[in-house]
Amino acid sequence: MSVATTSTQNGSLDALGNGGESLIGMAVLGKTAAALALVIAIILICTALLKRWGNLRSPHGAHLRVVGSTAVGNRERIVIVEVEDTWLVLGVGGGRITKLHERPAPEERSPTSTPPSSSRFAQRLSKALASGRRSDSSAPSDPHQTP
Repeated sequence: MSVATTSTQNGSLDALGNGGESLIGMAVLGKTAAALALVIAIILICTALLKRWGNLRSPHGAHLRVVGSTAVGNRERIVIVEVEDTWLVLGVGGGRITKLHERPAPEERSPTSTPPSSSRFAQRLSKALASGRRSDSSAPSDPHQTP
């Protein structure tokens, strides 16, 4: 019986050895995956920080402000740019920028201008969705619906 128990112990040690190798392989794979996840997390954090710090710093063109812009073709635009106290009317398109007109900036500047149509649309949409939710919650349940 001692021979049988010895061979059984050797067999179990061999099984542990094979299982141990697979456990070591899984540990290496887990460490590699964790390292990759750490690198991706660092990249995402750095990107978020750079975006936040980019908005805090004053840009190099602090004296430059786009007053208005309109498209006159597929790739052409007319842009009004304020540089210090001067408005420049520029034609932009085809990789070129051409000064069309120059005039002094108006003295009367209204800081609260009308919002662009897209933001008015966004406000109207949010109001419509909010009123739709209120009417849905106050409406009685449909008696024809199946439970």
